Amino acid sequence: MRTIRDFMKKEFMQFIRDPKMFGIVLIAPIIQLVFLGYAANRDLNEIKTVILDRDMTQSSRTLGEKFSGSGYFKVAGYPDNYEELGRSIDDGSALIAIVIPSGFETDLKVGKTAAVQVIFDGSDGNKASIAAGYVMSIVSAYSREILTERIEHKGLKVNPAGSIEAVTRVWYNPNLTTREFMLPSIVGLVLIIITVTMTSLAVVKEREIGTLEQLLVTPVKPYQIILGKLLPFMIIGFVAVILVLSVMIFWFGIEVKGSMTLLLFSSVVFMLSTLGLGLFVSTISKTQQQAMVTSAFLVIMPMIFLSGFAFPIENMPQVIQYVTYIIPLRYFIVIIRGIVLKGLMIQDLWAELSAMFTIGAVILLLSSLRFRKSME
Repeated sequence: MRTIRDFMKKEFMQFIRDPKMFGIVLIAPIIQLVFLGYAANRDLNEIKTVILDRDMTQSSRTLGEKFSGSGYFKVAGYPDNYEELGRSIDDGSALIAIVIPSGFETDLKVGKTAAVQVIFDGSDGNKASIAAGYVMSIVSAYSREILTERIEHKGLKVNPAGSIEAVTRVWYNPNLTTREFMLPSIVGLVLIIITVTMTSLAVVKEREIGTLEQLLVTPVKPYQIILGKLLPFMIIGFVAVILVLSVMIFWFGIEVKGSMTLLLFSSVVFMLSTLGLGLFVSTISKTQQQAMVTSAFLVIMPMIFLSGFAFPIENMPQVIQYVTYIIPLRYFIVIIRGIVLKGLMIQDLWAELSAMFTIGAVILLLSSLRFRKSME
């Protein structure tokens, strides 16, 4: 036990004496969270729109006012022809273009269906699909308004048939903001970057400067070296999680609805995987540069892409979905979002915790055996 404590003390002293590493580990995650908190936003609040009004009537102007007054659309211009409209879409000054054809009001007065052309910039499918939903909502509301006015104008009394009304209630994220959905997951990314990178670099550095070979001739046992190396980075990762959560709570105002104790415990379980992966990277890398590149491309990027952080797992091919079951970050994202947004308890997240612990234990065991073999 004393040997492990001495190893941990040495690692902490090296960490404190390296101001660059200190800044990267404890300050960079906070900066990343702040930047990502403002950048990771898929909400559309002001959709830049241009309107080509070829009818120039009261009805066409009213429709244009419906868009500009909705709070979602910002009219960026009124082009005179299709050429100007096309340039607005091409140079990115407008996401959508609305073309109101001549005869629009006439068709409405005689009871015909008045067509309105809506052109989308589909290069960003997510934005286009959201904007299309807003457009359909505004046009449908305006259509119902015209129909009601016509009925009232004719003095007709219509007995409405039975109808269905959907009364929506949004749970967990009432404002449907992307930030509240994305920020909790960044805790997992911070843990991966810190623990995987630092663990691999620390072991490879010992090999580069020759101190690892010196340890082999001492009576220190391999498991003592492994624990002495991994435990300090687990503590550092734990501190980083607390700092990131503090920024998320006090800066962005995202309340943790569940148990903070369960959240921190889940972080420790998740670190079994990340520390094991860092140890594995150290066994296949000969230099610190190799360790950095290997960590980024072999561990960090696949976890980000296959965990559901950046892309929904449900939209992936079936074969790739099976691969995601061995990605620890997949389970940690479900756990941390469940705790922060939904207030889930351990009985609700038992399956994810068990899977994450099993994967972490296997990774750490195999990496430790490989590290021990490489030492021998």
